Amino acid sequence: MGIALSIAIPIIVVAAVIVLVGAARRRETMAAEGRLARETRRRDRGRLDSGPLEGPAAAPGGREVERAAVMERRNKGAELAEAADASVQEWTPPHPQAVGVSRRQFLNRSTVAMMGLSLSGFGAACVAFLWPPFTTGFGADVNAGPVDEVKAKIRADNGFYYLPEGRAWVTEYPAAALPKAQAAYSAPELAGMEAGLVALFQKCPHLGCRVPQCETSQWFECPCHGSRYNQVGEKRGGPAPRGMDRFAMSVNAKGEFIIRTGTVIQGPPIGVNTTGQEPEGPSCLGGASH
Repeated sequence: MGIALSIAIPIIVVAAVIVLVGAARRRETMAAEGRLARETRRRDRGRLDSGPLEGPAAAPGGREVERAAVMERRNKGAELAEAADASVQEWTPPHPQAVGVSRRQFLNRSTVAMMGLSLSGFGAACVAFLWPPFTTGFGADVNAGPVDEVKAKIRADNGFYYLPEGRAWVTEYPAAALPKAQAAYSAPELAGMEAGLVALFQKCPHLGCRVPQCETSQWFECPCHGSRYNQVGEKRGGPAPRGMDRFAMSVNAKGEFIIRTGTVIQGPPIGVNTTGQEPEGPSCLGGASH
């Protein structure tokens, strides 16, 4: 059934097109020559059958009148065409500046312009990708304030000062431990330690949990898997592979403590204990021991 319909529909469409074309051509012919009424054609036929008319010349039939009108219109059209031809002047090419650009030139220039725009956009994207980002907060340099004010905030928070915009814990580093720190830490870390401060990344190096402080033990204790770190982020227990990561630090000319959160330095290896700090009270992990 579906195959028959698929064959029949194109045939019907083609037939309809043929009928429409034929009707249009008949209408054009009728518009040009006219169409006589049936009664007029019958009278003309009767006159022809009865022989030539006698006496004065017989009046022309309807068909002859229509043909004469058609020929008259054609002659007038030819006369108009001749008159138009007579008024035509010789063509002279216009000046190139008056014409403007040709179609080929327009397409060529459009293609070049599109290529230029594409290359410009690609170049701008590359420059934006390579240009150093103008960021604030985490990933940029965070100004924690004057060193003395930062130490005052640490003591007011019972030994731990959290800086949310830098995702950093800031604690005091004892001056007595500096000789050991100089053998264990890099220059970007020592710049802060020599000022008596250390900035630690809040994330546990084991599986990335946020490490809170324990006010009773005065250590950092990770609630996820029990890793423990002393107050300066050196590992003291648990499954963590190293101490807490820390940021590069510096003190500017105004005496302000700058935390460079865009530079994360891996924490010290297991066994580094420059301060020798022991727990100052019970653990916050409920049963965990040193």
